[in-house]
Amino acid sequence: MSIIRHAAKFTVVGFINTGVYYGFYLLMRMVMPYLAAHILATAIAMVGSFFLNTYWTFRTKPTWKKFAIFPLTNLTNYVVQTVGLAALVEWASMDEVIAPLVAAV
Repeated sequence: MSIIRHAAKFTVVGFINTGVYYGFYLLMRMVMPYLAAHILATAIAMVGSFFLNTYWTFRTKPTWKKFAIFPLTNLTNYVVQTVGLAALVEWASMDEVIAPLVAAV
């Protein structure tokens, strides 16, 4: 499979992952603080991303080892997005509904 095809599939998974994250974030935000909702939504989206990328993008078999290592590939993004979210809500007084989308960019 070509690198362009992998990149296109990876991009599609990224959009799906963002939608899953934001949907779960909005749902969980109704019953818990925004940072807790962010953390749980990120975890759910990360699991979905792992399986979509494993099965669809790269057509490989998932293993427990790959599953355990996968969050490390997202660690920098997670930290930047979490700090950005908190800064936007707490310091910039941005609405908790919009802040995750801005922090993701």
